[in-house]
Amino acid sequence: MTVLEQMGQNAKQASRFLLTAGELKNKALLSIADALIENCDEIVKANSIDIQIARENNTKESLIDRLSLSPERIKGMAEGVRQVAALPDPTGVVLSGETRPNGLKIEKVRVPLGVIGIIYEARPNVTSDAAALCLKSGNAVILRGGKEAINSNRCIAEIMRNAIEKAGLPKDCIALVQDTSRNSSIELMQLSDYLDVLIPRGSARLIKAVVENAKVPVIETGVGNCHVYVDDSADIDMAANIIYNAKTSRPSVCNAIETILVHKDIAQKALPAIKARLDEKHVVLRCCERASAILENVEAATEDDWYTEYGDYILAVKVVDSIDDAIEHIAKYSSGHSECIVTSSYYNAQLFTDKVDSAAVYVNASTRFTDGGEFGLGAEIGISTQKLHARGPMGLNELTSMKFIIKGNGQIR
Repeated sequence: MTVLEQMGQNAKQASRFLLTAGELKNKALLSIADALIENCDEIVKANSIDIQIARENNTKESLIDRLSLSPERIKGMAEGVRQVAALPDPTGVVLSGETRPNGLKIEKVRVPLGVIGIIYEARPNVTSDAAALCLKSGNAVILRGGKEAINSNRCIAEIMRNAIEKAGLPKDCIALVQDTSRNSSIELMQLSDYLDVLIPRGSARLIKAVVENAKVPVIETGVGNCHVYVDDSADIDMAANIIYNAKTSRPSVCNAIETILVHKDIAQKALPAIKARLDEKHVVLRCCERASAILENVEAATEDDWYTEYGDYILAVKVVDSIDDAIEHIAKYSSGHSECIVTSSYYNAQLFTDKVDSAAVYVNASTRFTDGGEFGLGAEIGISTQKLHARGPMGLNELTSMKFIIKGNGQIR
């Protein structure tokens, strides 16, 4: 039996314990939150090793930002765990029930998925977020982070394992794959005897690799080629503010925008105002021919730019003839994550929300709100861009399935 198979077997056993853990889950979560704060210096020290290695490897600053943990961010991680503990337990909830003519009482009840595998990249806060949501929803979790954050992840995972054991849960409710080689990733994707579902969080490359290699059911998350369309009736100041926030507040995350589409009738006024805001953060604009004719000191966009999730201070810009052209562009190039229209037209707002087929569609608000916490779900496991089982921010309910409980008094068929 390999190390991962043993890990899977232990997780499967731990998941059965969680089925009747009840309030012990909350006790374990609060123990994790306290332990993260108590061991803050240890986490920062481990994280500093990862950051040093990243800088030696000439990693982009936007990715180093994703990797970095400060005392403030660790405090935020702990608060996120406490928020999950305060949420209602999704398991055991009766979704529907009826008594059949033969007297059978049938209930549909929400239950955990079982053992969840999560493959993710450079964000070590995912380690605590994912573990907290899995525990609260009654699932054991096997975490497999990227090599960029291995020291941070090892430290956080060990702190959490000790904390939940102290609270009375098996340590193996949370496990971290120590090997960051491609082989361990492939083995986890094929651990079908023990994993019930696999959730990748990260780049398009990672998600594609998981989908192509997994023998375990996969929920796709994370790829965020997000758009803002500036309608001809838009308030230009509002549009500039929304675009500035959606691109620059944290460009490395999946709900940051990568392309703006501007109606031709407003482009002459709107584009300079938008660029003036983006210049504050030195955002590189890659523009279509019509946008390039309006703006100075920009780069020419290629076909690849419309598909690209930059994760950086780069933004693609296109002038469109109509709202229908904007919707067509989004349908062709979007990853199905989050899109926004800035408009004063009720009709166009309705048309956009009806026709744009993404997980989150905004009217006059930044795409940066696509987040489990902002949607009232607590910390999220990821943003699902598919349609089966879960879509959008995945909170506790999305980490459960259901079963039927049938009660009778001797009925036979």
